[in-house]
Amino acid sequence: MKIRQITAVVKPFALGLLLGACLSFPLGMNFAREAPLLSNPLSEVDFQEQVSETVKRSTETVLEGAREKIHEATQPIANAN
Repeated sequence: MKIRQITAVVKPFALGLLLGACLSFPLGMNFAREAPLLSNPLSEVDFQEQVSETVKRSTETVLEGAREKIHEATQPIANAN
């Protein structure tokens, strides 16, 4: 294979790889922060707000699981009456 043929194949591949990395890096940062994908990935993050949202979601999940377990535990009693 000649050098020109190799260059004709590698150049678009390298350009696509570079362009893909430049687009996916900020999108990945926003995805990890659970922020809107097209928002500024370098914006200041309010750590206190982020922690409080995480605690709220975790608490809701635990409470929902507890409700289900209580409902399952009391189901046979309700059917016996």
